[in-house]
Amino acid sequence: MGIYVNPGNNLFEMARNFECYVDKSMLIAEINKRCHTQNRFLCVSRPRRFGKSMAADMLVAYYSKGCDSRKLFAGLRIEQDCSFEVHLNQHPVIRFDLQQFLFHKSHVDIFIERVQEVIIKELQMEYGDCFEIDPYGLQSVLNQIYAKTGQRFIFVIDEWDCVFRLAKEQKEIQKEYLDFLRALFKGTEYVDLVYMTGILPVKKYGEHSALNIFDEYSMVDSVGISQYFGFTEEEVRRLCLEKNADFSGLQEWYDGYLVDGLHIYNPKSVVDAVQRGEQKSYWTSTETYEALKVYMDLDYDGLKQAIIAMLGKSRCSINTRKFQNDMDTFQAKDDILTLLVHLGYLTYDRKKSEVWIPNKEIEEEFLNAIEGVGWEGLVQALEQSEELLKNTLALQEEAVAEGIEIIHQEMASILQYNSENSLACTLLLAYYSAKAHYLTPIQELPTGKGFADVVYLPKRAEEKTYPALVIELKWNQSAEGAIKQIQEKQYASWIEGYTGEILLVGINYDTKEKRHSCVIERHVKR
Repeated sequence: MGIYVNPGNNLFEMARNFECYVDKSMLIAEINKRCHTQNRFLCVSRPRRFGKSMAADMLVAYYSKGCDSRKLFAGLRIEQDCSFEVHLNQHPVIRFDLQQFLFHKSHVDIFIERVQEVIIKELQMEYGDCFEIDPYGLQSVLNQIYAKTGQRFIFVIDEWDCVFRLAKEQKEIQKEYLDFLRALFKGTEYVDLVYMTGILPVKKYGEHSALNIFDEYSMVDSVGISQYFGFTEEEVRRLCLEKNADFSGLQEWYDGYLVDGLHIYNPKSVVDAVQRGEQKSYWTSTETYEALKVYMDLDYDGLKQAIIAMLGKSRCSINTRKFQNDMDTFQAKDDILTLLVHLGYLTYDRKKSEVWIPNKEIEEEFLNAIEGVGWEGLVQALEQSEELLKNTLALQEEAVAEGIEIIHQEMASILQYNSENSLACTLLLAYYSAKAHYLTPIQELPTGKGFADVVYLPKRAEEKTYPALVIELKWNQSAEGAIKQIQEKQYASWIEGYTGEILLVGINYDTKEKRHSCVIERHVKR
């Protein structure tokens, strides 16, 4: 048993001993299908604390011939799979965590040589009479071992993308590292399987990936293995039953990541909340809000407006295809938003190509990040939203118009207030406090004979405590005309069966007079 070659199972044993362990062992069955096949190269990227390293530890414990892990897998679901016995502790494994070689910037120039050095040193202990060390390094050593023994290896690489995070601007070092990996894996017979994990997908150069042999599974596209990284809703419910924890609270704080149709929870946050009996943001132990703020403050057209809209519970369209899979090559706001998806600050609906803030925990990180230069007025606008909602429910039309006017003025330094989209963005922010009593606002809701601009539905319809809000926005027209459109096109008809009282809210912005007007009426069912 070595550190890098044929490692032991101690790390997975500690995971199994953990009181909140969740069985993810069926990932092994999926990986077994790829062993010694053409699609034997996988790269799994997830935000920090989403279970990547635990999965890597499990695979090492399962495949490595340097240990006996049968007892560790006793009772887990994989034990019943037909492939379980075939590969259990039958493979030579090479495992390394790149972060262990790059824990300081001074290591950037030597880490590739150091990785090869320590692995070759351990290979000498077991295969020393099968190879000679030459200038071609680890690749040559493994080729020689395979030629003499027929031995094929499984590689498990954790934090594979560490160099792209630590040496963001050192392109030559990045390229040298990618060339090393390509030479190590592409077209080689000694590879039975390569399993890499990181935060970022495989780095692209130009239109093509430098490592196009890898199948990638990320927060953007992870079909087939999504349920194995992060906790599913079923797993969180089961954990709550076992630990007598409040599922609804965990759902509000940590649900919201949508990965290929599955609701996924950050396991680190869920476990911390269950163990400590307190639901709050545990994100700061993995990423600080300063890291988020760096990207939020970048001056890309439409970026701040997108963030403001998402704080107002809106979704934003996005093109993820141009992202270069690094942390400094940005050409448009979509690149920043895509990076935030990979970092776990946003979630992504692949079918609709939309992103949004996933849950209350991450929303708090955004609220922390908007305090300071560049976001003046936003905090004040959020604080005033509760009063605006009260005035709306009380049918105080002038107060509502005045409240939106104030928020508009406070947001003028951030938003270019010259379109209906800006008006909609301001409205969503103005009704920010509605999240306490209402579901996520629905924009362009198909109701009756058209599309309502914004609809707020109360969270618990059976209580009928809060009325639904159907809001129509106008630009250089009239608030009365907005109400008339709601009525004529029967925007409220679709939600009559869902809720009790319905308020119709018409808002107009006059660009000449630079003022808002508002009309509020109770909906009368026909």
